[in-house]
Amino acid sequence: MIDLTARQIHILRALIEEFIKTAEPVGSDTLDKKFSIGVSPATIRNEMVYLTKQGYLSKGHTSAGRVPTPLAMRLYVNELMKERELSVADEVSAKERIWHSRHQPEALLREIAHVLADRSHALGLAMVSGQNIYHSGYANLLNIPEFYDINVTRQVFSMIEEQPILEEIFNLGTNENQVQVVYGPELGNPNLQPVGVMYVSTTIGGQKCQLCVIGSARFEYWTLVPMLRYLRGLVEELAA
Repeated sequence: MIDLTARQIHILRALIEEFIKTAEPVGSDTLDKKFSIGVSPATIRNEMVYLTKQGYLSKGHTSAGRVPTPLAMRLYVNELMKERELSVADEVSAKERIWHSRHQPEALLREIAHVLADRSHALGLAMVSGQNIYHSGYANLLNIPEFYDINVTRQVFSMIEEQPILEEIFNLGTNENQVQVVYGPELGNPNLQPVGVMYVSTTIGGQKCQLCVIGSARFEYWTLVPMLRYLRGLVEELAA
């Protein structure tokens, strides 16, 4: 269990959700104005200093605000996030998109990549180990502020064309959760610092495969985590 007080957790959750929304470092004044923290900006500031020392926050490059670290984002996804249930309409829509391809593994993975791109507004990817990579949503990346930097975009485009690199990334997720998340600082390249990778592993036709979204680390995790989990279950159902 995390060793943080209820107030520190409240501040950390609020800061992460504001950062996901704005892509900007978050300051104590912003938290005070937008969230019901219940304490003064000075107290919020002190708590942010503590959270920084504990490795959950880091200083923004261009402002006095703070941004969440991979440690904070993983904590958010695993313990602090209020996950939203998929609506019946979302489930039916996803199933209809891939149903006609259920007996054709390659077509099925191609359609899943399209579904993931549409739902994440990022890049959707499906990969069979030792075989093919299917991806969709390149244009989505150009609408994400972090990808306005051509070096970030170029590095991601290069990465998704190299199966050995992707397999290395998929091996970074080692916890017990179905949905794994890898953050930029863990990817070993300075141009990938703002990038996030979310994926689930399953099997199709007896072969291991990954269903993945790649984009900013500011994913709307509360909707994408259940979507990835649902698609994993759907693939296993159709492949049975």
